[in-house]
Amino acid sequence: MNKLFHTFLFITLISFGSSYGATPKKAVFAGGCFWCMEPPFDAHLKKGVINVLSGYSGGKKETATYPQVSEGLSGHREVIEVEYDPEKISYAKLLEIFWANIDPLDGQGQFCDKGEQYQSAVYYNNEQEKVLIENSLKEIQKKLPGKTVKTLVLPASTFYPAEDYHQDYYTKNPVRYKFYRYNCGRDQRLKEVWKK
Repeated sequence: MNKLFHTFLFITLISFGSSYGATPKKAVFAGGCFWCMEPPFDAHLKKGVINVLSGYSGGKKETATYPQVSEGLSGHREVIEVEYDPEKISYAKLLEIFWANIDPLDGQGQFCDKGEQYQSAVYYNNEQEKVLIENSLKEIQKKLPGKTVKTLVLPASTFYPAEDYHQDYYTKNPVRYKFYRYNCGRDQRLKEVWKK
């Protein structure tokens, strides 16, 4: 009886471990308005992305709130933190999603939002990620001949989750979200940059 129980427990643990996958990792991307950066990564929730959070990163202050960041006083950028299973979706794939949803040629911000808090950036956690980002950036530069990619490559710093009302804003306030996105010219500019 005892042996049978231990065998059952062992099989259960093995099954649970194999279905869960690798230890989750996190990636942080700045692509202007974080409302607009959540949907493209949320589209991969069943393909390796575990969770996407809007937030702030890159500043020197020990706290970050929307009023501080939006006024450009804290040094933080609006970012998203993507938690993912590296066995199901690669960091390289996350970079592809990121590039396809930003204007890498704008060093002043993104679309209608200007200022340091809206600049595009990728934050690396280690040297391996840094190399992947830099190689990816070179490939993007090749796709945009005669132009200069201005997206920043920066070391990871503290991530501060944004206020609850910002999380999944596009699902909570779909009409306002679509109105903002259209008037900001995001999709129009993305088509212009990436010819899609």
